[in-house]
Amino acid sequence: MHPNADSFLWYLDLTPSKRSRWQLPPGVTHSLWDYAQAEHIARDYDDYFAGNQLFEFDQSVLARHFRKPGLIADLGCGTGRALVPLVRNGHRGLAIDLSTEMLDVVREKAEDEHLPIDVLLANLVQLDCVADHSVDYAICLFSTLGMICGQANRLAVLRQTRRILRPGGVFVLHVHNFWYNLYDPGGPWWVMKSVLSAPFRKDYDIGDKFFDYRGIPGMFLHVFRRRKLLRTLRQAGFKIREVVPLDPRRKDRLKSPWFFGDLRANGWIIACE
Repeated sequence: MHPNADSFLWYLDLTPSKRSRWQLPPGVTHSLWDYAQAEHIARDYDDYFAGNQLFEFDQSVLARHFRKPGLIADLGCGTGRALVPLVRNGHRGLAIDLSTEMLDVVREKAEDEHLPIDVLLANLVQLDCVADHSVDYAICLFSTLGMICGQANRLAVLRQTRRILRPGGVFVLHVHNFWYNLYDPGGPWWVMKSVLSAPFRKDYDIGDKFFDYRGIPGMFLHVFRRRKLLRTLRQAGFKIREVVPLDPRRKDRLKSPWFFGDLRANGWIIACE
């Protein structure tokens, strides 16, 4: 299946703020659901992140790995900030997100510039609506994978991504570094608490964070340890092409990554196939 511009997948039909935990799609927290339904998040997204240096740097990484024109699936596309420039340069786009508000913005951009971008409303854990081996490239940027709750659900997202990629297809993702929290005020205490509490809680993984974000209370984000993430990618069937450690400002590759790079990197951009 390759959805057209009016194709949508919807899982539940209840008032978003009133749903119980069992009614949420797999891997989706209450805070993520509220984030996905918030119109102000989508409409202010581009202005809010204007000038973000990571957005410029990851485009250079994508250009290096996506050399031939093809169909790019943007997993958790947001407003299409990464996908739209790629499509302008000759690719075709499949924008996938849990938010109708975000997809509306993507659709408007595509219509304004007559860009070949299709939109699909879907939960990244459940992408059975997309056919096997149907896309040439996939991206999951700005720590979108970290917004998925539960290691099993994150592994499911990666396996779904591997399934929809054509043989030889390339997948690029960005994640935040768990150990970089050591540099935040109160960060060492949070790191210690996360490591020590995880073995005693079935509903918690090392690196799970909760914080208030743009009017959304208790926003969930999982931050990653590099070695575990690479193991998970290989478990999902990927071969690692490149691991790019990010400097503290996320505008360039970390200098001297051999010197405690796993502690110093703000996060990583990883390309795999």
